[in-house]
Amino acid sequence: MNEQELKKLEDKLWAAADKMRGAVSVSDYKFIVLGLIFLKYISDSFEEKYKELVEEGAGLEEERDCYTAENIFYVPKNARWEYLVEHSKDTNIGEIIDDALTLIEKENSSLKNVLPKNYNSPTMRNVNLGELLDLFTNIKVGTKEAKEKDLLGRIYEYFLGQFAKNELQKGGEFYTPACLVRTMVECIEPYKGKVYDPACGSGGMFVQSMKFVEEHQGNIYNIGIYGQEKNPTTWRLAKMNLAIRSMYGDLGKYAADTFIEDLHKDLKADYILANPPFNMEWEREKVENDSRWRYGLAPKNNANYAWLQHMISKLSQNGKMACILANGSLNSTGQELEIRKKMIESDLIDCIISMPANLFYTVPVPCSIWIINRNKKQKGYTLFINATDYGKMVSRKLRELSVSDIQHIAKTYHNYCNNVDFENIPGYSKKCSIDDIMKEGYVLTPGRFVGVKNVGGEEIPFEEKMADLTKELSENMSNSESLKNELKEILEKLGYEI
Repeated sequence: MNEQELKKLEDKLWAAADKMRGAVSVSDYKFIVLGLIFLKYISDSFEEKYKELVEEGAGLEEERDCYTAENIFYVPKNARWEYLVEHSKDTNIGEIIDDALTLIEKENSSLKNVLPKNYNSPTMRNVNLGELLDLFTNIKVGTKEAKEKDLLGRIYEYFLGQFAKNELQKGGEFYTPACLVRTMVECIEPYKGKVYDPACGSGGMFVQSMKFVEEHQGNIYNIGIYGQEKNPTTWRLAKMNLAIRSMYGDLGKYAADTFIEDLHKDLKADYILANPPFNMEWEREKVENDSRWRYGLAPKNNANYAWLQHMISKLSQNGKMACILANGSLNSTGQELEIRKKMIESDLIDCIISMPANLFYTVPVPCSIWIINRNKKQKGYTLFINATDYGKMVSRKLRELSVSDIQHIAKTYHNYCNNVDFENIPGYSKKCSIDDIMKEGYVLTPGRFVGVKNVGGEEIPFEEKMADLTKELSENMSNSESLKNELKEILEKLGYEI
């Protein structure tokens, strides 16, 4: 299947799934559809192995160990896709699907409490489940060939993106746009070691980390996955997202609040990738004496600096992290400023990247990527990158970064770290000392340091350029007033009252 054929398939599947929009809410039907896609995947995998065992003639086709030995989920008879299709027109098909998912969880402990078993709920009475089953029947997503092409992974990721577009959420609650994730991954290069995401959503950070390793001919089994997610349904999405790629990580035995119930207390990660909820309130009174808040207690109405400190506490001695935060975190005042001062003076902040607006599906706000490093190569310095004009609008509301955009940002960061072919570029990049940052009042906004673009080959200091722009604006306003008076005189001469 080539790229064009895959796109047609994705659009076809989405159009069919979208028929449910009027019957149930987006938040409900995303789990309904993704649950069926997952069920089809494990059924395809099982069926392919089942046929191989039948051909061998040893009578082992119902032996569970023959499947688990090859990381294939065992599917009981009444949970197999062909059985569901046979009963797709039954009035109790919702109950049959729920029973099938229960049977699968019973046979496969890693899926316990993961699969969505709400197909027989009252909200599903207006959904034609039989039609959905028929839709997926002729599409093989779990065979060896499909796995090699990551067919289901592509479809799954596409659906997550489509659901994010259609469901209002704050900052990307369960889905972080792939171009943002890839930028982070390309910068910190999680090639080997423990990777952690304390707000893992649907698991996109882990998937991109795996893809990075594969693209660089590495071994994905050299990566250890650790994560946590507060929302139970989103936690299930992440578990399924990893399972369809045969990625086995520790996302905790259940969903839990990372601040209140840290499920990985003793973890020291080599890499951390995260997109925590922006500017969220948190129950700090329950954990205010925790050792994680080494630099100070973040305000109750904004957990940005609680997330940063939690992640710093999880870094190994040579650990590195990339975290997406709202731009307000770069220049906030009060208690956040005091925490930021200590972090800067501790020489932890390796790089700050300003990203453009409109990268998220439902919120237009720009964001920034913080790269924090316990073993910086450029001691006493921080790199600032202004990438706010990168990417292009792919729709009226959505911007995406190209592969070349991402590679250019990552190359700038790596050149800086390795002190090879790096240069300060007005309007784009600037290497600054801790003293430089202190002089700016501990503000970390890249625009404050990189200045404006060099037009015509001559570097123009920010202060000088700002003075020129202010003067030009004043002159234009004066000219505007003059033109307005002239127009008024002409109209009055023509007999019009103004």
